[in-house]
Amino acid sequence: MSKVKEYINETVTELTQRVTWPTWKELQSNTIVVVIASVLISLIIFSMDYVFGITGDNSSTWRGLIGFIYKLDIF
Repeated sequence: MSKVKEYINETVTELTQRVTWPTWKELQSNTIVVVIASVLISLIIFSMDYVFGITGDNSSTWRGLIGFIYKLDIF
């Protein structure tokens, strides 16, 4: 039980005295970078899904990449 107490005390000391926390300005700029990267990656995935979703079997339904994967029946 003493090891658990020591671990908690060391963790609190680490988080309050040794960790360098980002400033509010740094946090905002890093958040903007993450949001922009997330949007770009989602647009790339959507465009790939759209391109691979066009079927050549005269079907009027658009399946997308997920539909193609499910059609393979491997899952």
